[in-house]
Amino acid sequence: MGNLLQLLRREDSSNVKIPDVFLDFENAMPVPSDEDLYGRVETVLAKRIEILDGLRQYRGATEPIREAIKNSDCEKSQVAAWKAVCPLVKALNVYYQYSIELEQQVVELLGVLCSEPPMETLDSHQALAKQFAIILDFVLAFDDLKMNTPSIQNDFSYYRRMRNRVKAVEIAEEHEVSNEVANRMSMFFAFPTPMLKMLSNSVTVFVKKNEALPLENTTDIFSTMANLCRCMIEDQQIVAKFQQEETVMFVLRVMVGAIILLRPCSPCGCIL
Repeated sequence: MGNLLQLLRREDSSNVKIPDVFLDFENAMPVPSDEDLYGRVETVLAKRIEILDGLRQYRGATEPIREAIKNSDCEKSQVAAWKAVCPLVKALNVYYQYSIELEQQVVELLGVLCSEPPMETLDSHQALAKQFAIILDFVLAFDDLKMNTPSIQNDFSYYRRMRNRVKAVEIAEEHEVSNEVANRMSMFFAFPTPMLKMLSNSVTVFVKKNEALPLENTTDIFSTMANLCRCMIEDQQIVAKFQQEETVMFVLRVMVGAIILLRPCSPCGCIL
């Protein structure tokens, strides 16, 4: 792995230097110095499949809520809607809490990935770069599902309106979240792309907490990763090394995610 990302460059017919690289998103393993952080991040990432599956199966409580609103004087309809929405809010809280876990891991990953010039970092910390790429892929997948599930906003809005009115229902206590958490969840899900917002915030937090670190170290890691992904996809010899067909789309999504992250922290925007 040691020489996979050396500063080897070739010039094309336009005299534009293009890195000759292969960033192993499929099989990269951590070096000894990265094993502790890699293990912690891997524990968090292991939950992402269940999170996406849960959101994919989210059906909402549209009908019970509609009936409760239509029959506002009917206690049975109110109870039915409340019982339908409480388990959904519990699931939404799981997604929100996961975003907090993920944010903490992103800050830690950036602490390593931004500690050196980007090419050297991606060479010596490939496994951590792979994990960061997996986070980018997850963020885009989660937000795509969220944007296509409008009932999330409706369900949570109904829950917040009714939580102080429905205290007689036993199931309420089992699934209830505190006012503080509910307020934070409301702000989180108000964004069309809440996970991307979280990721953008984590980058901003990292930059502010590491003011002694040159800003270029952060912006360059994103632009370099985006360029590496582009170069890998354009090179059919590199594509041929992929062991799984879906890796091509994975690399493309990582490229898009890295470009998007340039916007909140780069004064130059997304110019690669």
